[in-house]
Amino acid sequence: MSIVLNYSEGRSLRPQIGSVTLSVLVAIFLMATANNTFWGKATLLLQGQTVALIYLAFGLTCAFIALCVSFSLKFLIKPFLIVLILFSASTSWFMDSYGTIIDVNMLQSAVDTTDAEAGHLVTSAYMWHMFIFGILPALLVGWVRIRHRTYLQKVKWNMVVIIPALVFFFVAALSHASTYLSLGREHRDWFATLNPIAPIVNVVKLVIRTTSNQHIVVQPLGTDARVYSAAPSGKPRVTIIVAGETGRAESFSLGGYGQLTNPELSKQDITYFPQTSSCGTITEVSLPCMFSVYTRKQYTHRKGLETENLLDVLGHAGIKTEWWDNNTGDKKIADRTAYQPLYKSGNPAYCKDGECLDSILLDQIDNWLDNVKSDSVLVIHQLGSHGPAYYLRYPEEYRRFTPDCRTSEFAKCSRQEIINAYDNTILYTDHIISTVIDKLKARETRISPSMIYMSDHGESTGEYGLYLHGAPYFMAPTQQTHVPFVLWLGQEAKTEVDAKCLAAEAVKPHSHDNLFHTVLGMMHVETTVHDKALDALAPCRQGQSS
Repeated sequence: MSIVLNYSEGRSLRPQIGSVTLSVLVAIFLMATANNTFWGKATLLLQGQTVALIYLAFGLTCAFIALCVSFSLKFLIKPFLIVLILFSASTSWFMDSYGTIIDVNMLQSAVDTTDAEAGHLVTSAYMWHMFIFGILPALLVGWVRIRHRTYLQKVKWNMVVIIPALVFFFVAALSHASTYLSLGREHRDWFATLNPIAPIVNVVKLVIRTTSNQHIVVQPLGTDARVYSAAPSGKPRVTIIVAGETGRAESFSLGGYGQLTNPELSKQDITYFPQTSSCGTITEVSLPCMFSVYTRKQYTHRKGLETENLLDVLGHAGIKTEWWDNNTGDKKIADRTAYQPLYKSGNPAYCKDGECLDSILLDQIDNWLDNVKSDSVLVIHQLGSHGPAYYLRYPEEYRRFTPDCRTSEFAKCSRQEIINAYDNTILYTDHIISTVIDKLKARETRISPSMIYMSDHGESTGEYGLYLHGAPYFMAPTQQTHVPFVLWLGQEAKTEVDAKCLAAEAVKPHSHDNLFHTVLGMMHVETTVHDKALDALAPCRQGQSS
């Protein structure tokens, strides 16, 4: 391997380097600079096993060298290495800064995110990281001149490097195979952070999944649905579902959290379900799963796309449904119902830089409720506590826990400041939910109202070194999977449920699996897809059958 300087008239001085040499250097650079999280886990897991750690580092570097050299072809090598460098620099930032695992669902979340949401992640620290570990190395690769041998010579010399590298990799792997395999099985998040191999594999999986899902035909569900009994008063039954965003149960004072984050809800006549788990750890999984007929164990992305959901079944029963969104969209749940993307309104009273405070969801509820004439279900999808820009999720009057982190760059804040900012978002969500209840109460003379609040997933605020959400479910901490579930029943709806029974049932474990069936029960919908075992109110419903 050699690097020489070459100068010719009319051209600037540029170093000249062999294609194999450049590939080897880039491979070593990426293994050394883009894998801090992986090597940190490896050092911890292989503590006291120095030889195994050395063999692992040597073997993986050899494997990556073999990969890079395989792409050292004319017209391919530079684009390949440049994309690899930039991609690795970006993924390593999120792994190292937030403890993120770049799996298929996380990549899907990145694809679906809005410009405003993405902008909060593109901080000055991120840009500096990209400049040092991505842009500068990529420019260097683009600047140097690469010497290419003839085709046969290239094959020969590439094989001289690739074959020994692969041999060394297998020797290193086999030397401590039982150790690597056992630790890998026990700590599946370890090799999921191997950068850029694991993220690239997941990009391929996402492309395959997206391609295979392009021609899905949605299958009907619950077409036999009907409302089996009208409200005794003859009033329209109305349920508002507040689909929360990034609200974690461990920060709800209703469940015993130390800071008073639920001062308004604590004064309402509600039922709180303290042991509720989510279907996933990102919106792209949890939200469609919440509204699907499938349990968490049954649910897949494809099943969610190809099967009608709760709103469709309600529609089959003749119930009016509508979805108002202040997040990144409905994830195709509301494809067949009335839909309002309020986050796109740009209303200056609530919105700034492409995002809106959740009070925009309250703005139109009075008018909607005043015009309800038949059984109806309204879903309002919050922006809630979505990070890292927690400070933008609540107005100044709800900035009660201070000092609070006033930036998206967590490195500039103490952990307590981050927690305070997050708690302020929960305080504001408390106000939103309580206000929805007050608006429903005010109209009980003409409607029979109910309300359900359930968050899509939780959030990490530094526990175990993790921030934000999106950890694979198998390794996700409770902060990301333990979610708040709040139920409020109007006066008429209360007469249908035994209060003591409900209080006893509420403390039992619940999950997103319950939402679909509980709402059908609350709206008195009879259908073969209604599973009373998953209807949270069924054990306490008085004198009714479905």
